[in-house]
Amino acid sequence: MQVREAVIVEAVRTPIGKRNGSLSGIHPVDLSAIVLGELVRRTGIDVEMIDDVMWGCVTQLGDQSSNIGRFATLAAGWPESVPAVTINRACGSSQQAIESVAHAVMAGAYDIAVAGGVESMSRVPIGATRASGFPYGQTVLDRYGVEGLDQGTGAELIARKWGLTRAMLDEYASRSHQLTAEAIDNGAFDSQLVAVDTVDGKLDIDEGVRRGTTPEVLAKLKPSFRDDGVVHAGNASQISDGAAGVLITTPEIARRWGLTPIVRIAAGAVVGDDPVLMLTAPIPATQKVLRRAGLSIDAIGAVEINEAFAPVPLAWQIELGIDPGLVNPCGGAISVGHPLGASGAVLTTRLIHHMREKNVRYGLQTICEGGGTANATIYELVD
Repeated sequence: MQVREAVIVEAVRTPIGKRNGSLSGIHPVDLSAIVLGELVRRTGIDVEMIDDVMWGCVTQLGDQSSNIGRFATLAAGWPESVPAVTINRACGSSQQAIESVAHAVMAGAYDIAVAGGVESMSRVPIGATRASGFPYGQTVLDRYGVEGLDQGTGAELIARKWGLTRAMLDEYASRSHQLTAEAIDNGAFDSQLVAVDTVDGKLDIDEGVRRGTTPEVLAKLKPSFRDDGVVHAGNASQISDGAAGVLITTPEIARRWGLTPIVRIAAGAVVGDDPVLMLTAPIPATQKVLRRAGLSIDAIGAVEINEAFAPVPLAWQIELGIDPGLVNPCGGAISVGHPLGASGAVLTTRLIHHMREKNVRYGLQTICEGGGTANATIYELVD
């Protein structure tokens, strides 16, 4: 059987709300339903034709427990016949959801499906699932000769290994805020956002950006993980709330429904890497996906790499040798936030709208994940 192509015909996200901010009063099921409803409104698709919904969520506890993807479809008012599944690949959960839906569409198992994710970190704080447990097991810690595995320590180790100074990290973080502020002012996000009604009014803009942030301002912040460290709250991703989703089908089915594909999913890859450094896997994931697509890094015209901590994109840039101006052209998680289960789909949404608006042929996104894994995906603009 011939492998089919998978295309994204629409991509939508909510604004990203800051911790205990405008979106904190909205249940993550309802936040997800807003995105699902907007996908249908924009495409006019018959919901009963949707074969499945794959929805990323990381902290599956409390308001985000059980199968949040299923409850989101019900909250959106979709027919009970539409199934859903919740996926957890740590911070890459919704990027994995996109790739998994693409695999199913390409294989002919699905014709039309939705992928995305949500995280309400205000309502279900990061680390809450570990409060009463020991997720790694002593055998894993003994294997690596460490007392624990955590991302902050990994970020510090990456900075040391690649010779990244505090000044370099703070300069990068300031750039993220500046680029996001410029993108907001230029309306770069307008076409991808669905406004959310809150108790304080309508939120239609990412609310985490701090205008006027400079390296001098960031230099006053204390290190978060080591007394002599270089990583702090100002050069790390923000705790936040948000949801995002995409509609995936084949070019033929899109034409049948009168839909216009934005991008073709050209290649995807997932890899594992050192779980102590933890955040370096985007490097081999990118190398693998480029090989799989038959492309060099020079063919990539825009990149979205999740800014979990500033050392992650900086080390990645050094290893890949890409023009830094192509990386996170509208800022990233340092300036707008990192709603864990939604972040992969947020990156996709930001990237493919940017590709369409700037006529970029190939775009690449990659995201580091807890435990030392990473996803990477290459999109090709559909002419």
